[in-house]
Amino acid sequence: MEGLVAEAAARFSGRRVLVTGAAGFIGGRLASVLAAADADVSVLEAPAADLARLRSLLPHIQFYPVDVRSRPAVRDAISASQPEYVFQLAAVGVTEPFLLLELALSVNLWGAINVFRACFDREDGSHPPLRLVHSGTPYEYGGEQSDEAYPISPYAASKAAAFAVARMFHRTNGWPIVTVRPFQVYGPGQPEQALIPAAILAARAGQRFPMTGGEQRRDFVYVDDIVRGFLLAASRGVDGRSYDLGWGETRSLASVVNQLNTLLSIPIEPAFGALPYRPGEIWELQADTTRASQDLGWRPKVALEEGLALTVESLRARSSKPAS
Repeated sequence: MEGLVAEAAARFSGRRVLVTGAAGFIGGRLASVLAAADADVSVLEAPAADLARLRSLLPHIQFYPVDVRSRPAVRDAISASQPEYVFQLAAVGVTEPFLLLELALSVNLWGAINVFRACFDREDGSHPPLRLVHSGTPYEYGGEQSDEAYPISPYAASKAAAFAVARMFHRTNGWPIVTVRPFQVYGPGQPEQALIPAAILAARAGQRFPMTGGEQRRDFVYVDDIVRGFLLAASRGVDGRSYDLGWGETRSLASVVNQLNTLLSIPIEPAFGALPYRPGEIWELQADTTRASQDLGWRPKVALEEGLALTVESLRARSSKPAS
């Protein structure tokens, strides 16, 4: 798998690339892969962000401590870095069910608009990026199998609005923006409150793992497959289009937790039903892989069984390191 990611990243060797939201799970891995491919990487991240994922990269990249809600600061950073490709991942609320709508809109909608305009509505005569890849979410559609947005949370609603604006800018101004929608991403480095690492850590601590009934079905896809999808969207994507990044098949949350038990020496004790389902719970999210396959030549490669094993091993290795 690492060879496929490196091959996709090699196209950006020597190119100026900007990643927003690089302190996050996907953004941090994307920035690392690009830096390893000798791209000229700049990252734009909130001043108060936890930079643990970027610590080893900071000597090799250009870091801009910028809040995307500040249009002048975003414009100045993008003017200084002059990116040829932009990956717009800056967002809040992906794991916060009680996110304030005002915060979601200010960051996920207006922050994205600030990045779009700074990239393409140039006043200094400089060349705009060749392509911007915007990160959407399948939660925009609320599990409905249609093209109509039906979000059930402030996070999803703000991301749906940002996608609508991105598509509007492409249709009216011709701006080269493509959108990718990563489905249920997991893998080494995922925040510990997410389902898979939380279940593993509960088992290792000898604690029961409270969760819902686990009937929700999700399209689980490994983080390196997602990073490769971002890279191919930047190099091969059709401007104005959106791409689902997933397997096109789903697993229940309960079955994934049970499958983890086959990999752990100390079993997880899931307390199914200990937590209530959310109002308006989305029961199934499944990617439509047609466009990603046809336009990008992208299909995920890391099967769930392999990806879970890699995640377990990563957490084991992290815990065995002596505290510094």
